[in-house]
Amino acid sequence: MRVEQFLRNSAKRFGDKTALVAGSVRLTYREIDAASDRLASALIAGGAARGDRVVIFMDNSWEAVVALFAVFKAGAVICPVNPSTKADKLAYILNNCRAAAIVTQARLMPVAGKAAAAAPSVVMKVAAGIADPDTAGGYARFEDAIASQALAALPGPGIEIDLAMLIYTSGSTGFPKGVMMTHQNIGAAARSITNYLENTADDVILNVLPISFDYGLYQVFMAALTGATLVLEKSFAFPHAVLQKLAADNVTGFPIVPTMAAMILQMKDMAPGMLPRLRYISSTAAALPPAVIARLGALFPATHIYSMYGLTECKRCTWLPPSELENRPGSVGIAIPGTEAYVVDERGRRAAPGTTGELVIRGAHVMKGYWENPEATAKALRPGSYPWEQVLHTGDLFRADEDGFLYFVGRKDDIIKSRGEKVSPKEVENVLYQLPDIREAAVVAVPDPVLGMAIKAIVAPVPGAELTEKSVLRHCARHLEDFMVPKVVEFRTELPKSENGKINRRLLEDALEAAQ
Repeated sequence: MRVEQFLRNSAKRFGDKTALVAGSVRLTYREIDAASDRLASALIAGGAARGDRVVIFMDNSWEAVVALFAVFKAGAVICPVNPSTKADKLAYILNNCRAAAIVTQARLMPVAGKAAAAAPSVVMKVAAGIADPDTAGGYARFEDAIASQALAALPGPGIEIDLAMLIYTSGSTGFPKGVMMTHQNIGAAARSITNYLENTADDVILNVLPISFDYGLYQVFMAALTGATLVLEKSFAFPHAVLQKLAADNVTGFPIVPTMAAMILQMKDMAPGMLPRLRYISSTAAALPPAVIARLGALFPATHIYSMYGLTECKRCTWLPPSELENRPGSVGIAIPGTEAYVVDERGRRAAPGTTGELVIRGAHVMKGYWENPEATAKALRPGSYPWEQVLHTGDLFRADEDGFLYFVGRKDDIIKSRGEKVSPKEVENVLYQLPDIREAAVVAVPDPVLGMAIKAIVAPVPGAELTEKSVLRHCARHLEDFMVPKVVEFRTELPKSENGKINRRLLEDALEAAQ
């Protein structure tokens, strides 16, 4: 099934049901279906053909959701880009994928226009929110497109193996790589995830994650697949307002990332049981520290907490059944339904339980490769156990216990060698998070004349906390082997984040290197 069919099916089954709440706008499934038909028609009339790439450069908004499905209906390929992206990087993406069109909004027109001017492949620009048609400046008005009654014929339905999406992810060369996902990839992942989350049409899901980030994007797809209602917020910049929204809209599902969990746990007016309708909280992007899991469980005693792990290259790798949280709080679980996840040693052989190795993923959710980057593709996708398959080598270090539950150790290139020993930053960070007064933490390596590389902890305390370097080091010494204890602790008010809200260790390392 192609992704646009998720919407068409729900429009038939739940036509008058509220599908989307975005600020003051509430749209039914029938309304989104009709609006996306019209925008698809406008894209075709503007020169976007089947298989063309269309960049969606927008904030979380109802217009962005309509644009996603419109591109699919036009037979084209979505390429969501974070709205904070600067013109040079946006121009690189437009040129790299040879985008035929860009859909944006009025406030982003200066950036989008500058980038599109440097991208000869762009034949159409659409913007939402242009108040005065005379100031459109070569952009088609989104509002005119979805109001038009002159519909061009939509292309015949493609098939599941058609390319559906390019999501650009950071590359080791400094240039982002386009992860190629087909309709089949998206469908396999969405059905698997909604299976274990037990999503139904009765769910109300609140999403504050950017839909340029695959975790946020899939909330749109999964809601359409199941007929659920999606409450779309622009960000988590105002946590109190979001939590009020959770209560006001009777939200049942709340996807978060670990940095959001830390912000929730430091809020003074939170009380256990204050959100009785909240059925589940899910977390991915980075492994959720066990101490954070325990504190979330105490704050939301009737809510299932799903600790998960994923990569853009396959959407989701693992999930930990909530029933296992108490027994295996440090685990990110088992392979999502219908897939397989296992650990291999340096020779590519399956590793014994307890042995650290690289995580490998096999299943219909694994990407088709990186857009026009055969070298990077060959490194990530390699022959599997059977002659007909390629499997995803994630570059992540894991170990599995005797029951097959997986534990994240770190990225291959994140491991710190200190005093001749290998140290996982994640293991040290988990211990740091056991201190309730630490809101954010990251562990990096710094040069040391004796140790070669020493371990440095960079932490952001809870406001008003009375932490000292000595108290943090004393805590680490109680819980870690001596070679894993940080040599130094630096305090900051906040740690740098990626566009997806994940603590960006690379930025910390780059800043430290520049300061030396």
